Amino acid sequence: MESLKTRSLWFLAAFLFLSAVLTVAEVVKEVSDCDQFLLKKTPPELPGILEGGKIQDQNRYKPICQTYNNKRRFLTLYDTKNRIPVFSAYKYRGKGESKRPPNNWRIEPELENEDDKNMILGERNKTYNNQAGDIDYRNNGRFDRGHLFPSSHAFNKTDKMSTFTLTNIVPQVSSFNQGSWNKMENCIRCIMDKYCINNNGAIEGFVVTGAQPSTKNILKNKINIPSMLWSAFCCYSVNMQEWIASAHWSKNIQPKNKYLQTKTLEELHQELRSADSEFKVFPGTHCPLRTTVTEFYPKINDCHCSPSVLTTSSTITSTSGPLTPTSGPLTSTSATVGTVDRKRKAARNQRDLIFSDTIFKHCII
Repeated sequence: MESLKTRSLWFLAAFLFLSAVLTVAEVVKEVSDCDQFLLKKTPPELPGILEGGKIQDQNRYKPICQTYNNKRRFLTLYDTKNRIPVFSAYKYRGKGESKRPPNNWRIEPELENEDDKNMILGERNKTYNNQAGDIDYRNNGRFDRGHLFPSSHAFNKTDKMSTFTLTNIVPQVSSFNQGSWNKMENCIRCIMDKYCINNNGAIEGFVVTGAQPSTKNILKNKINIPSMLWSAFCCYSVNMQEWIASAHWSKNIQPKNKYLQTKTLEELHQELRSADSEFKVFPGTHCPLRTTVTEFYPKINDCHCSPSVLTTSSTITSTSGPLTPTSGPLTSTSATVGTVDRKRKAARNQRDLIFSDTIFKHCII
């Protein structure tokens, strides 16, 4: 009897230990440990950084299950050398709480070898060894704290609060952050609200947003100022009965245009590939590579989408780190995009005509 009781206690202790192991770690070893925020649980392919789901330099790049109030909210791959995120990935679930929370900036304690799975408020004047602190961004005169996972895309109040961690932030030129980039975030949110409806009738879109580091542009001799920012989304639309996707990117400078150009995933892949490695934002999925969502823009109002279709590719020259653009102008791809979009629109119109004709005949009978 005593032996049975002892074994039961050992089993309970082992169960509790394993449960703690599975839930405590926030700075995890692999991106796959926090893959619920990735489409098909598949991480991006980032040349020299994340290849085949494996982090190439685990001492430098740290995957963070961004945890707030003991709940995992989104995924970030963080660069402890440049002290900026490589990317943040999240699942868009629709509009919930609309009010922006206070700017209470948090840090990731486990990056400083502190045993706390939750993000915590950073000390106002403290300098951290492996991440940015509040003092690193204050009074710089030019740069905003640019969210990769924007609070406007978070579902509820606590989700929004979780985006205010400095591990989700890069130095972003203020006019860029508050101008064309903000318009793009609003536009894509509207697209996902209307078209990213899954088979269960719920809003579900997958977004990955990243920053390409510069080589010498440093804020306060510590924080890398990225040369460009990029973002892509993909979802299944039960209404359209197909997968839809688009991408955007731009230099981190004062914008010349009011709106960002809407690109295809293939164009983004070409822009960020290296000489010997492919860049893929949603590898192994059904996300379309050569179509965009610009055809939907005229159908949504008050969403800050471009009033005209901007899909012409341009070359971005940057002094980047591991993600070095090598591609030239993608004129052939742009021509293909226009052709594919026109064919897709024609096919939809044909489906609508067939459906209408069927209903009409049914009514006559």
